[in-house]
Amino acid sequence: MKPTSIQIIEKLKQAGYQAYWAGGCVRDMLMGHEPKDFDIATSAKPEEIEDLLDYTKPVGKEFGVILVIEGGHAFEVATFRSDSGYSDGRRPDAVFFSNPEADALRRDFTINGMFYDPIADKIFDYVGGEKDIEAKLINFIGDPHERILEDHLRILRAVRFKNQFNFQYNPDTYNALKKHAKLASKVSMERIFSELNKMIEGPNPAQAIEDLSELKILEEIIPELEKLRGVPQPLQYHHEGDVWDHSLKALAECDKHAPRNVKWACLMHDIGKPDTFDLEERIRFYGHAEKGAEIAGEILRRLKFPKKDRLKVQWLITHHMMMEQLIEMNPGRARAWFLKEEFLQLMQVFEADAKGIIPVDLSLYDKILARYRKLMAQMPHMPKPLVTGKDVMKMLGMKPGKEVGEIVGKAFHQQLDGKIKTRTKALAFIQKFNKKK
Repeated sequence: MKPTSIQIIEKLKQAGYQAYWAGGCVRDMLMGHEPKDFDIATSAKPEEIEDLLDYTKPVGKEFGVILVIEGGHAFEVATFRSDSGYSDGRRPDAVFFSNPEADALRRDFTINGMFYDPIADKIFDYVGGEKDIEAKLINFIGDPHERILEDHLRILRAVRFKNQFNFQYNPDTYNALKKHAKLASKVSMERIFSELNKMIEGPNPAQAIEDLSELKILEEIIPELEKLRGVPQPLQYHHEGDVWDHSLKALAECDKHAPRNVKWACLMHDIGKPDTFDLEERIRFYGHAEKGAEIAGEILRRLKFPKKDRLKVQWLITHHMMMEQLIEMNPGRARAWFLKEEFLQLMQVFEADAKGIIPVDLSLYDKILARYRKLMAQMPHMPKPLVTGKDVMKMLGMKPGKEVGEIVGKAFHQQLDGKIKTRTKALAFIQKFNKKK
């Protein structure tokens, strides 16, 4: 991708235009990271880009952006521009083609406002981006209030970049974020969803959530999480603090390579506790897992999560408290759980939950893992049931219903338990239910 982007720049320069790498790829290069994308900024107008390069798509032509397909890769090639007015808090009302300096000044953060000529090996920094990278600061270009009013999503992007790179906020940027936090609620849920996922999947997800809370942004987009603050836990088991402290610690302890759904489940696994708090001989939270799954479902539905992912997160939250039962279950029932597609993800949530408690106790986790390995070694794949509901109805003269499913389930658990290994024995097992009636 990098050599191809340079070839595009060469074509533009040979035709007499200015052309540079722009934005994030320049930032990443200066920070020693390999850029994922190479955006290009040029003095060529959109029509001139289309005429000069072979395969193009006018994806944002009204804003001066042309998608160039070259060498099997897609590159955004944008004309230097300045913007006028952002009445919708997202898109410019008018675009004027300009020069590199004016283009830099209309961008969001100083670290994203630089250009680089890979042929001349020269940085063009009109906004102090290099200085802020060296100081590890997230800093809006120009007036931070104006930048936020232009595009409200920049509130979330500031938090994301700060935690992605382990930077700090410039004081003016911090104060502007806090002042305009309410504007986050005006951002479309699809854009919020995208930014939150990048935070959750980033290197500092727990600190990102803490920042959102501190800046009063979280209460605008996921107020249910703020209810975790101040909810006490039984001190004999939890020395880490309240439910908020525990939830963020669990998220921080989650395996960094875990799927996104697991990380969301870690963050929200106890979100049902505020609504289920009770005090008996000690603090209790009866039914908090089920309540938490319900609340999480509402949040994820609001955030436009894909239904498949939402249901997986809810399943993980619903079952995160059932792990102790796996030690007491007979081998067949335990194996049925172990063979579920999502079981290892449930274990990741359970491990993070355990590590989110002070003092940490992984003894139960280790026992379950040992049993999992033992039983999975004996039966590594989900077997096909030896009998079906049709078999039960035919043999016992039953009509379709819940009882038929229960009998099939009992036979399957016997199969998973290793007590039934052939169809003949499975049919004989079903016949016993006829004698018991």
